[in-house]
Amino acid sequence: MKRRWWLVAGTILLILLTAGVGAASHYWKLRAAHAGSGSADEIPTAEVRRGELVDSVELRGEVKAVKSVVLTAPSSAGDIQIVKLAKNGSMVKKNDVLVQLDVTTLQNTLAQHRSDLKQAEAQIEGAHAQANLQQEQDRTDLLKSGYDVQRARLETSKKDILSKIDGEKNKLLLADAEQKLKEIEQKLTSDGTSAKADLASKKQKSEKALLEVDQDKSRLAAMTLRAPVDGMVTLMPNYRAGGMFGGGSAPEFKEGDRAWPGASILELPDLSALQVVARVDESDRARLRSGQNVKVRIDAVPDKEFVGRVEEISSMAKPDYSGWPPTKNFDMTVRIEKSDSRLRPGMSATARVAASRVADAVLIPAEAAFSRSGRMVAYVLSRGAFGGGFKEREIVTGRRGDGQLEVLQGLKPGDRVALKLPLQEKTQ
Repeated sequence: MKRRWWLVAGTILLILLTAGVGAASHYWKLRAAHAGSGSADEIPTAEVRRGELVDSVELRGEVKAVKSVVLTAPSSAGDIQIVKLAKNGSMVKKNDVLVQLDVTTLQNTLAQHRSDLKQAEAQIEGAHAQANLQQEQDRTDLLKSGYDVQRARLETSKKDILSKIDGEKNKLLLADAEQKLKEIEQKLTSDGTSAKADLASKKQKSEKALLEVDQDKSRLAAMTLRAPVDGMVTLMPNYRAGGMFGGGSAPEFKEGDRAWPGASILELPDLSALQVVARVDESDRARLRSGQNVKVRIDAVPDKEFVGRVEEISSMAKPDYSGWPPTKNFDMTVRIEKSDSRLRPGMSATARVAASRVADAVLIPAEAAFSRSGRMVAYVLSRGAFGGGFKEREIVTGRRGDGQLEVLQGLKPGDRVALKLPLQEKTQ
């Protein structure tokens, strides 16, 4: 009887143990089936919400001043060297010397023209003196010739008391004296005209030398570039030193560089009015227009977001050789509505333009949508008696903007979706 009881008891215990193990195994299988990844708490989620979708276009650009003054090398100075240059970013006052160009050649030219001017002025003085001497001599000769005519006339008046031969002789002497008087009068006029012409020629030469001196002085003054207004110095790129088709960006002008006629050396921007100039791809051009709102982020000022407005978009596409093959895009100007003292021209910026808006849309984060076998799906969190898990659900998406994705079908507000692909799905 005891053996039979122990046998029955052992059999019952074995049945209970087997049932317990089976129940535990079934529990964990159900939990794993619901959890998918082993634990839903390990997967970050986001709530499906209803709101406004802003379809935006993101562009890279550069901060520039709306108004600025550019200082250029003189157009008539030739190839010249920069001997002094203000530092980039330095604040300057009106009339401060910003650029000093080499004036050695101009100073030598000015010295030569001044010497020519002095020589011309000396020749004028000499011509004046010579003309005065000649005029005095001619007047003396004219006076003497006049006396000779009077004397000859006096002798001729004695014809009644002189012989006929002497009378005729006096007539001839009178005729000679009158002829000589006319010659001297003509010589006086001729010498005066010649002196005036010679003097005019020398004055013209002197005026030319004076003009050259004045031009040299103007060129010399133009070799010193002063600040026309208060502002901050922004050095311009020296394209002869590199960049452009040589690859990379051109370095800024520096002391010792050579500047060509009309070269833009530096700029004084007006920091009270700034804008961002960006380039728009052909595919985005039709989505943008003047007046659209823009959010601007400046790389050098990461703690602040600026508000702007599209000011202008060029009507003609331009080739962009920054990459290969070259692309065509459009210049777009964004006016920054409220400036900041930390902003400087040349800073890199990101402009996000609100191209369009969709009101009352069902939205999920863009990273909550996954592509599976050509379908767009989301993983919706579900809770049950055995814990939480994710269920795959096919969705139909619409527009995308600001990291948000519009869901047309498949989800409803209040659902929670996975932001990462569950482990179970990764292994499939």
